[in-house]
Amino acid sequence: MSEPTDAGATGRGATPGRRCPICRKPTVHRHRPFCSARCADIDLGRWFTEAYRIPGEAVEETAEEPAGGAGGRRDEGG
Repeated sequence: MSEPTDAGATGRGATPGRRCPICRKPTVHRHRPFCSARCADIDLGRWFTEAYRIPGEAVEETAEEPAGGAGGRRDEGG
């Protein structure tokens, strides 16, 4: 059995009928659902920069208090 390649649109690993969501070339099994590692990295970068968002209600970001009690003081054995 042969290993899928990074050949993209015309390579042996190409999946007919499926298109890369980034560049619209046919997908390659090794990088599914993308055509290459480059397109997969572009997509990951979009998630990291919050270009993609999952719809939902807005959440307020609040600073959490440190664990271990009020005031953040530690007992010094004694």
